[in-house]
Amino acid sequence: MALALAGVALLSVFPAVQRSAAQDSSAVDRGVRIGIIYRPGVRPGLVVLPGAAAPDSVRAIIARDLDLSDRFELITLPAGDSIRVSAAPLAGAGRPPAGGRGGAAAGLNYQLYQALGADFAVGLALVGDTTVLTVHDVAAGGVRREFRSRLPPLKDPEFRIAVHRLADHILEATLGVGGIAATRILFVMDGKVYAIDQDGADKRLVSSSDHQAMSPAWAPDGRRFSYMEFWSGHGQLFVQLVGPGKRQPVATTGQALDFTPAFSPDGKTLAFSRATEEGTDIYTVNIKDNCCLQRLTVGRFSDNLSPTYSPDGQRIAFVSTRPGLPQVYVMAADGTDQQLFAPFDYGVTGSSNAPDWSPDGQSVAFHRDVGGTLQVFVLDARTRAVRQLTSLGRNEDPTWAPDSRHVAFVSDRSGYRQLWIIDLETGRIRPLLQQSGARLPAWSPRIPETASSTP
Repeated sequence: MALALAGVALLSVFPAVQRSAAQDSSAVDRGVRIGIIYRPGVRPGLVVLPGAAAPDSVRAIIARDLDLSDRFELITLPAGDSIRVSAAPLAGAGRPPAGGRGGAAAGLNYQLYQALGADFAVGLALVGDTTVLTVHDVAAGGVRREFRSRLPPLKDPEFRIAVHRLADHILEATLGVGGIAATRILFVMDGKVYAIDQDGADKRLVSSSDHQAMSPAWAPDGRRFSYMEFWSGHGQLFVQLVGPGKRQPVATTGQALDFTPAFSPDGKTLAFSRATEEGTDIYTVNIKDNCCLQRLTVGRFSDNLSPTYSPDGQRIAFVSTRPGLPQVYVMAADGTDQQLFAPFDYGVTGSSNAPDWSPDGQSVAFHRDVGGTLQVFVLDARTRAVRQLTSLGRNEDPTWAPDSRHVAFVSDRSGYRQLWIIDLETGRIRPLLQQSGARLPAWSPRIPETASSTP
């Protein structure tokens, strides 16, 4: 279904000022089947204020993060415009809303920014070695929140993730929601595991050996991740720290083909798939104590693989071939009560694979064969209704952002397989990595400050 983006009207009060086309003609893809109608103007307007001597790199990263959040209509001020934070205040301007702080607001012409369509304004200033971020509530005529941060040097590996956190602070202050700016996505390319920021920058190698790697997965604390490496025909699972890059083998794996690890929400248990001559089944191991291997499925002429935990840790979705073709099943975390999860039509629906449970627990994304081509689907975990998300090209291996509204996946819609991100609320789609060969993405939780650097 085509999603048409209505034109953005120019504001008569200042014709050169306009809301940025966050969903331009290339951003809403015709190969998306979301069943929504996007109405421009329903998102709050936000302007990133010029001046105040903040580094342009900081302002540019924050503006891009806010755009990629898909939660605002960004208002662009033309270069060299006379509208400044220091514009003459109106009567009453500078008084903070309830609970706000008004000192930094004095001098901001709130009525003018209201006329330009802004609900919020973001100011950046450099005070000594401290970056001051001020979030203005334009409608209320005052400062909603102020944040102070000592950012690392520009060339420091932690610089970008620190700036991303400022963008997430803006979402918390304005809309009361968690952002996705301070997140990274793991993926496999040429047998190695890489990480990349959610805005498509700062790609870096994170796997630490010459063995072929697969199946990266994040721990819920954002400080560790797991992946599999092929060792002499076997699959050895590792758990690796994000910052120092130190890794430990999972003690109970390595003698079989072990793959597709998945952390439990408390981070103490690792579920994974084990393939032997008898078939493929799902196991769990206590990685906190390196003990207590437990088998959850017994194939008996079928394969069971690709586990993913529900956020409450009570259930595990997985793939099973017991109906013939692989389909998405669900069971209790102890392996009991195994049943079909994503409905399908015998003889009509193709195989289903790669389930990923959303962080809010409401949905499971997976890919399914449709007429010989893989497409991404979303399952409502409560009603078990299934809807198709993509339709253009081959689309597979979906992974949820921590906001449960953005999904990264692999698609060849551009002519070669690369990583893409889609916003399920608006249908906006963008390439994450314009490089061929990326596979098996895994989106991180929000990266904590103590785990913000990678090797």
